Amino acid sequence: MADFPDLVEAPLRARFVSLGVRPEEVDEHFVRGAGAGGQKINKTSSTVWLRHRPTGVEVRCQRERSQSVNRLLAWSELADKLAWRRAEAANRKQAERELVRRQTRQKSRGQKARMIEGKKHRAKHKSARGRVSGEW
Repeated sequence: MADFPDLVEAPLRARFVSLGVRPEEVDEHFVRGAGAGGQKINKTSSTVWLRHRPTGVEVRCQRERSQSVNRLLAWSELADKLAWRRAEAANRKQAERELVRRQTRQKSRGQKARMIEGKKHRAKHKSARGRVSGEW
């Protein structure tokens, strides 16, 4: 596939360009639908199946009876999924940075005082223990 389908409108094309998706990276197939519908669904290929090869994201759309409408919906859904994946990756990186920042920041004066107090308390308990004699 050399270019986006004619059904894909300019805003959707711009969205794919901003996501860095080239049309040749997407496999598009028209398959027979599944589910209720009887003879009509069994003999028409109105279901649209898209797969973005680099990421492995797949979309299958069978909402409408029309292949062209399903095609447009599938391309739109693919753009949504790819955008969501990119946002999730950015959020994960930000969360990792925040975790490292929280772990490596300086402790407050109160935190240090509580920590020292806890160590003293523990040491007091340990010092109260007696030595174990080696005689039986």
